[in-house]
Amino acid sequence: MKSIELFAGAGGLGIGLHDAGFQPVNVIEWNSYCCDTIRENKKRGIAAVDNWNVTQGDVCKVDFKPYEGKIRLVSGGPPCQPFSMGGKHGAYDDARDMFPQAIRAVRETSPQAFIFENVKGLTRASFRNYFEYIKLQLEHPDIKARRDEEWEDHLARLEQHHTSGSRSGLNYRVVAQVLNAANYGVPQKRERVFFVGFREDLGVSWHFPLRTHSREALLWDQAHGDYWDRHRVARKDRPVASASVPSENHTNLTPWRTTRDALLGLPDPEFDPVASEKLLNHRFQPGARSYHGHTGSALDEPAKTLKAGVHGVPGGENMLLRPNGSVRYFTVRESARLQTFPDDFLFHGSWTETMRQLGNAVPVELARIVGEAVASHLPMKAA
Repeated sequence: MKSIELFAGAGGLGIGLHDAGFQPVNVIEWNSYCCDTIRENKKRGIAAVDNWNVTQGDVCKVDFKPYEGKIRLVSGGPPCQPFSMGGKHGAYDDARDMFPQAIRAVRETSPQAFIFENVKGLTRASFRNYFEYIKLQLEHPDIKARRDEEWEDHLARLEQHHTSGSRSGLNYRVVAQVLNAANYGVPQKRERVFFVGFREDLGVSWHFPLRTHSREALLWDQAHGDYWDRHRVARKDRPVASASVPSENHTNLTPWRTTRDALLGLPDPEFDPVASEKLLNHRFQPGARSYHGHTGSALDEPAKTLKAGVHGVPGGENMLLRPNGSVRYFTVRESARLQTFPDDFLFHGSWTETMRQLGNAVPVELARIVGEAVASHLPMKAA
């Protein structure tokens, strides 16, 4: 199934969608380090990206009209800085908002479906009107903003069109939901908002995949020893179970995956540097320290959200918190495990730059799950 990937970053969303059966005919990303990461893995013959055609540059300059009617899916993660909880919250006044380009790609290609993701901050109460504005534009991409039209005025026209019952032009059935990656088997508590739309003429009825993993199941697993037995943790080193843990596992869900689960089989880069440096991107990074608000990720819970930019690596949040209270930075390979990238995927650039790529990425496994749910509802042939 042919697709187009926008704002590809280091490829997390795209690799997951590849695993779900989509083949991008164009992968667009402006950041040179991200493009170098993808190109390096193409050279190394990594199957998930081997056939990707990478376009490095400004998406605003890409003409999507030649792809009209030829692709099944448009996907991507429009830059999230305008809505990030750690950013300046510029939203609709921020030139870095690339949702208009994502909507243009949908309008010009008329795909059967689209998948876009962004940070949870987009759903904040202060951005609610703009959230609805994005959703209505995705539902009715033909209703374009006029030259010099304020976004509030465009929103009013979209609302009028939406409530009029008119179904002329290009229309999509759109659903949006905040998904916690930990609830789908990713060893990281990472919440992102997903927009999924199907072209209206397909008549698709769809819902987001139901969660498969839970915190409650993890607590039960730990309280009754199965988790610790699996990891061969001595009884003297096991924490005392919380009194609130039920005596029975009342859920049919799988336990959340933890940081310990994710790092299984990797040598400690601080204490075994020789073995560690034989692995891709698994080198110890000194200088980690804990302070208020930046305490690292506990070993026996899903990791905290990996971060990027000035509130990520320099802030020190991308750290492992050991049971004895000491901390160290995650290596790039460990961070890739937390984002469920394959172990043979190499990240290009310095530690700070590669951690930025990972902090901005969509977990591969979450992308695969959403992608398979979308693919299963598309017609057998392109239309």
